[in-house]
Amino acid sequence: MHELSLAEHVLGLIEETAEAEGFHRVRKVVLEIGAFAAVEAEAMRFCFDVVARETIAAEAALEIIGIPGTGWCRECRRTVVLSEVFDDCPACGGRDVELRSGRELRLKALEVE
Repeated sequence: MHELSLAEHVLGLIEETAEAEGFHRVRKVVLEIGAFAAVEAEAMRFCFDVVARETIAAEAALEIIGIPGTGWCRECRRTVVLSEVFDDCPACGGRDVELRSGRELRLKALEVE
């Protein structure tokens, strides 16, 4: 379960930011997770709760925003939603589709005290 190491990394980013910005408690953590990031949202919630115990983020709510997978089709020259990383273009059937989004895992925002 790599979500545990990802949750530890997120907590590390939060603690570094707290030290730099001088806050003492985190109320809310907002993560963006792409459809192709290979991160299970519920596993991430569980792991974050585990690693955040007895830290400044112990009482933080975790909000996860899903980012759809999109690609740029070079044949029909448009952005399309993909259901798999190597999908053909759903608009024209073309095979020359460049992945544009869906692999993200970003700490988007913190609500702090």
